[in-house]
Amino acid sequence: MSAPATDLVEEYRQYLERFEVVGPGVDFGAFTKRNGRLVKKLRYEEFEVKWREYLQISKSYAQILERGDTINDVIVKILKERCDELVLDFTF
Repeated sequence: MSAPATDLVEEYRQYLERFEVVGPGVDFGAFTKRNGRLVKKLRYEEFEVKWREYLQISKSYAQILERGDTINDVIVKILKERCDELVLDFTF
């Protein structure tokens, strides 16, 4: 599940826009609060790792829902954490 580099750059640009809403003026590496959690403003390299992990977890989560399997609370917790870190809404 590899996204082309241009897509990652665009996703990162959108992330920075979302982050600016929840943490205006926050420097890279600094923290702000989102949904009661501290979230760090990620540099591109950090974002790329978190984004790929988010894509993998969200794909697994969607497959679990499709099959009607029992959902492990740990997976939901991790997915919500990644959504917070990436300043995404948990919309599954």
